[in-house]
Amino acid sequence: MSGLERLSAVLYREAQLLDTQRWDDWLALYRADAEFWLPAWTDEHRLAASPETELSLMYCSARAGLEDRVWRLRSGLSVASTPPLRTVHSISNVLRVGAGTTGAAAWAELHSSWTCHVWNLKRQQQHVFFGRYEHRLRRQGDEWLIARKKVTLMNDRIPTMIDFYCV
Repeated sequence: MSGLERLSAVLYREAQLLDTQRWDDWLALYRADAEFWLPAWTDEHRLAASPETELSLMYCSARAGLEDRVWRLRSGLSVASTPPLRTVHSISNVLRVGAGTTGAAAWAELHSSWTCHVWNLKRQQQHVFFGRYEHRLRRQGDEWLIARKKVTLMNDRIPTMIDFYCV
């Protein structure tokens, strides 16, 4: 398996785990200090540049924020996510745009395109979200883990709700 194939496999595994709602395995793909960011569009052609100073559709500064979202989904306390939406992710055009070593840790930056088909059981409606991903992976032992994920949602007119597993 080539280097890009091995790195891309992390993205494909993430999509498969989201679609099968294997939340604990999905969380295990993320480093404890991983950032997850879904910036908002500030106008027709400009995304928010900073999660600290501009509007975000979703921002978690560490995996603990993602763990909280999973807890809310599992608890049934999130009315908008009960029952959870069914999803199918497709990832394409994976490119390695950077790689290197910081200290003793190897890292790689991947950009890709994605779609997520969503079925809302409660409303009996479907929707397709699509956009671009920017993943920063860091090597930890023999594994590559997600250190940062930025999701650019191209069609940001959201029909009912959106959560981590829909993008």
